[in-house]
Amino acid sequence: MSQIDLRRVDLNLLPVFDVLMEERHVSRAARRLGRTQSAVSHALDRLREQLGDPLLVRVGGRMAPSPFALDLMPELKPILSRLERVLSPRESFDPATSTRAFRIVLPDFWSAAVAGVLAQAARRAPGVSIDWQGLRDDSLIALAAGQIDLAVAPSRLAAVEGVQAAPLGALVWKSFVRRAHPALARWGRRAWLAYPHIVVVVGDRLQSPVQAAGSGLAAERKIGARVPNFGAVAPLLAKTDMIATLPALAMGESIKHYGLVALRPPLEIEPIGHSLYWSAQRANEPALKWLRETMTPHLAIPA
Repeated sequence: MSQIDLRRVDLNLLPVFDVLMEERHVSRAARRLGRTQSAVSHALDRLREQLGDPLLVRVGGRMAPSPFALDLMPELKPILSRLERVLSPRESFDPATSTRAFRIVLPDFWSAAVAGVLAQAARRAPGVSIDWQGLRDDSLIALAAGQIDLAVAPSRLAAVEGVQAAPLGALVWKSFVRRAHPALARWGRRAWLAYPHIVVVVGDRLQSPVQAAGSGLAAERKIGARVPNFGAVAPLLAKTDMIATLPALAMGESIKHYGLVALRPPLEIEPIGHSLYWSAQRANEPALKWLRETMTPHLAIPA
């Protein structure tokens, strides 16, 4: 049989062929399809002409598939299933009844934002839950692959294909010490360099703005501790003479709870812009649109 030109094949006839192959009977196929027997017979005739094969032939008192039809059926069925799934209307999302677990990635100092989202969800989407993961170097790649639903990360991260972003603002830096810290008496660069510092390790793709700002100083700051998250900083500051220079948002209520003081750093540190990221391919999914719309107001960075 010569090669078939797909441009000459009416693809609307393929679902008819699928039912005919299952029923092996024109009348029964017509009933399943909600069509007349003559319409199904006509569709079969057109398929035979376009594919160049009898497809179904009468053997005794029944219809039997041709060898070509037997080869075609297992190839065609999954294609029809995929087309049906892709072309079906988008699944609706009802926050009031959904039990979906959303997967988000953002730095741990945005806990107030997550708390606000969960408080809102408790009222409007009581079955929804949040799976909160910390930012990693491959988070945007995982987002593009559909493994994560939403991410907040520095805007300067290298672009990843298939990911869209919206700016949230820039984080302003402050230096934090305990209320009775001896550096408070003569705060400045000399005092800032005289005491050990706490550094939060959040990845290795971006140079720390504090490190960049301090590169021109005559002396380097001493690192007293490296910690894995921002939540570990306040308890250490409260018990030691160490200093932490962090985004102001990172300390939140910990300043009052641990008796800390926020100071203007004695060097110019570039504010670090952050953005909200999501998958371009999944941007119009109702559930993810709801998540973005719900989280965005809670993620705004104060000017």
